[in-house]
Amino acid sequence: MGVAITDGLGLTAQPLETIPRRGGQRDLDAIAALVRTHGAGRIVLGLPLDPDGEPGRAAKSAEAFAARLRVAVGVPVELVDESFSTVEAEEVLLAADVSRARRRAVVDKMAAAVILRRWLDAQ
Repeated sequence: MGVAITDGLGLTAQPLETIPRRGGQRDLDAIAALVRTHGAGRIVLGLPLDPDGEPGRAAKSAEAFAARLRVAVGVPVELVDESFSTVEAEEVLLAADVSRARRRAVVDKMAAAVILRRWLDAQ
């Protein structure tokens, strides 16, 4: 799971880290630890819509995860369309001439920054 963070004024979105998916409560605990460490007041979670822009099975799973996350962390959780965020992150990394191995290592947190930037821009 890619993680990004914004500055106190909400002007920038910076990639932070990638949390390995372990499932269930362990994922919630890892995110809750980051919320505490960084004093986050909100979580923005990517919503994987189908190619036609409709919520499918993956989106329903993300919505259920968001509901569990709200309870686990006690801060608002907002869902944002994540369509093409990985493609956009890959394009940025390619333009920066990042090696293929390095791209694989950072693409998820870069995509998280793209999703957060979308949310910030919409505010």
